[in-house]
Formats: sequence, structure tokens, C-alpha cells
Amino acid sequence: MSNVFVDLLAIDKGTVTAPAGCGKTYLIADALRRHKGEKPILLLTHTNAGVVALRKILFDAGVSAEKYRLLTIDGWAIKLVSTFPQRSEIKTDTLLLRNPADDYLNIRKATGKLLKSKHIDDALKATYSRIIVDEYQDCSIGQHFIVCCLSIVFPTCLLGDPLQAIFDFGGDKLASWEDHVVKCFPVCKTLNTPWRWNNQSKNGFGSWLLDARSKLEAEQPIDLGQSPDEVKWIQTSETTDFQAQAQVDVVNKIELADDEKLLIIGESKNPKSQRKFASKIKGAVAIESVDLKDFVEFAKNIDFTSIDSLKTLVDFAGTLMAGVGAPKMLKRIDSLNKRTARKEPTEVEKAALQFLDKLCPRNAGHLLSEINRQSGVRVCRPAILRACLNAFQQCASDGSDLHEVAVNLREQNRLIGRPSAKKSVGSTLLLKGLEAEVCVILNADRLNKNNLYVAMTRGSRRLIIFSPTRCIKPS
Repeated sequence: MSNVFVDLLAIDKGTVTAPAGCGKTYLIADALRRHKGEKPILLLTHTNAGVVALRKILFDAGVSAEKYRLLTIDGWAIKLVSTFPQRSEIKTDTLLLRNPADDYLNIRKATGKLLKSKHIDDALKATYSRIIVDEYQDCSIGQHFIVCCLSIVFPTCLLGDPLQAIFDFGGDKLASWEDHVVKCFPVCKTLNTPWRWNNQSKNGFGSWLLDARSKLEAEQPIDLGQSPDEVKWIQTSETTDFQAQAQVDVVNKIELADDEKLLIIGESKNPKSQRKFASKIKGAVAIESVDLKDFVEFAKNIDFTSIDSLKTLVDFAGTLMAGVGAPKMLKRIDSLNKRTARKEPTEVEKAALQFLDKLCPRNAGHLLSEINRQSGVRVCRPAILRACLNAFQQCASDGSDLHEVAVNLREQNRLIGRPSAKKSVGSTLLLKGLEAEVCVILNADRLNKNNLYVAMTRGSRRLIIFSPTRCIKPS
């Protein structure tokens, strides 16, 4: 990579624009490896999943952990205001994150105020040598202010790509690349060698993606009829049901080599459709959001004092596993419970009757496990199933409140990366940061330019795009 080498350690205050797959992570690892200072570099990124991924990459690259401190911007902010609670004037309840949207916003404000006061500059200088911030396109205005304050104290280098900005902070809007980022941190270099594809001997594919990036930035359509052999366009029908089944049929016929993985990108705003699609693809799993929202809601809503908890549990199991047949199962259990059924109960039905006899987390976990063992049932949401079983087990052993346990498991989950299975289904938001050899984009015409670019750059060997027309002009 010597012909695109950029010395991040030589940048005092600037930005490196880094299109997908162009060697950004290599530059970070190289800079950390060459760092000779006594104090570590503070390496910040946006998500906990990003922290996990970066830490693994740096470990694999042989970078000593003593050379850097790696956190999310929000994680570092929490650590800072917790260390200086009186100076930051942070409220103790805020650090509990019971209301994440408001609490994170207030933590950012308190951190910015503390840094702006310059009361802790000496403490900071005694701790770090410089700042590197990755995935900067995902920073909110509040986070950007924090980094601007740090840049007064330390040499600061940012890396990011405005076309990959797809996060939404609600009350704390994304920092504008032109109005906020570049004005404070001028662009020093734009990477332009598609290493992710060149390393797979797919140079033409990589060059085409860089050209597509330029077209998307200029609001121009992408003509899939002029794409390289690695890109396959499949026309979709206007009939929704037919279209969905046709996509399922095509994806199920994709052959993968032993060393290949498949990412399937669905609609970001429709997680149910992603899960439904995963349930129909052989061997596929759905990638979960780190907030495990529906698991936490399930834990909050199931009532072990009511017989309705059986339906709540079985219906939820039907969202985690394909082939459960929840309505039929509930009807059969009702017959068994009323002693009107002729056939003897199966192991699953025995577990359900046991649960009805004693409504408790232990029996709920047993029933969920038996459903999983049932012939013809396949888990398509393993992360949620594991969380459920762990929560039931903990409640059964120490009497904990199920909802509190679920919340704690959610916070633990934030610190764990999303391991990709052989076949994974999700949205651009969930799959961003993940790579695979083969990528499928469902309904590409419904994606805006940022989401389309992120989706198109996930696969290093093959890309399959479904859309009604050959020319795609993102919304």
C-alpha cells in the first residue's frame, strides 16, 4: 500500500476522506504501530460494534494495546464526566442511561462544557499524546464539539466518508461534512485505491464502485447495464408478493464457496421484512440491532401471573424461529389442556403444559428450548434466542426481575460485535462495518444515495442487485 501511504501521525489538524475499502483501517493500524510516544493515542469511533471490530483488526495486525486507548466518543465522554462529576456538573441519574436519548445528549453537553473550560487540559495532556477519530461521518454535532475541543489540546486526525453517513441521532443531528467537519479539519488526503477488491483480484469491480461513488455524489444515475461481470442486476416485478418470493428463490440458489459469506441487505425501516426474509433463506440469520428492542419489550410485557403468557411466549418464539407454527401449536395445547385431544402430547406440548401448570421463567426457558429442538424448526434470530434463554435462566436461579435482566443483557450486547454468519440478513445500518465476499441488495431503488453506496460496497467478490429498472437513481 506504499503508493497510497498517508502518515496520520504527521497530521496536526485535518481529515482523511476514506471511501469504503480504500485502506483506512490499514493506515490507522500502521500509525499506531509506528507510534513511539510514552503516552498512548486516544482512538475514538462511533459505535461499540466498531470498537470491537477495530480492536480485533489491531490485535491481528500485531499492534500493542499499550499504544492506544480505544473507545466510542460517547463511551469516552461518560468516562470523563464520571471522573470529574463536580466539574462537569453531571447528574448521577444521567449516567444510569435510563433515558438514553436524553441522557447521551446531556452527557455530550456536559463533556463539551468541561473541555471548553480548559480546567482539565493538564490531566488530558498527561494521559494521551494525540487523537485519531474513525468513521467521522457518523458524528453528531454534540460529538463534533467534543472533538473540536480536544483538537485544541492535541494533534487530531479524522477519517471518514460523507457518503457513508447513514445514522440518525434524533435530537442531536449529524455534523455537516462541509459546514462543520471540513471547516474545522481541512481535508489532507482522499484515498482512491480500492484495496478491498484489488486484494481479491477484482480490480475492475473496485474501480467501478469508485466511479459509482462519484456518480452518487453528483446525484447521477448508475447504469447497471454497464457494470463489470461481478455485478448482476435482476429486474423486480411491481407485484409485491411475487417480487418477494422471486427474490427468495434467487437468493436460495446462490452457491457459496467454503471461504465465502453472504450479506443480504433489506429495507432499513422494515425490520420485520428482514426477519421474514431470513426465515425463508436456507441457513440465514437476521442481524439484530444492539438495543434488542423487541426482546426488551417482550421481557417487559410477559406476565407470569396470567395464562395469556403462554400465547405471548409462543408467538415470540415464532418470530425467532422458522417452522414454529404458533397458531397451530396454541390450538393443540388448548385441546390437550381441556383433555379433548386424542393424540398423546409431544415433548414440546408437554413443556407447554408444564408451563401452564406453573407459569415461571424456568418453565418458560424449558418450553423455548423444546421448541428449538423440534423437528423442522430453524433458528433465524440466534442472538435474541440466546438472550431470552439466558434471561430466563438468570431469573430462575436468583429471582431477578425479567425486564431488569433484559436491560442488563442489552447493555452487555452493546459491547459485543455482530459476528456474521455464513448468510446474514439486515439493513445497511446493521451491516455497516461488516464485509462478505457476496452481497445481495433487495429493492435497491428504495435506498437513498448514502445507503445504496454502503450496501454496494459490502461485497468483495460479487454483488447482486434487485431493482425494477436497470438505471438506479437513488431517492
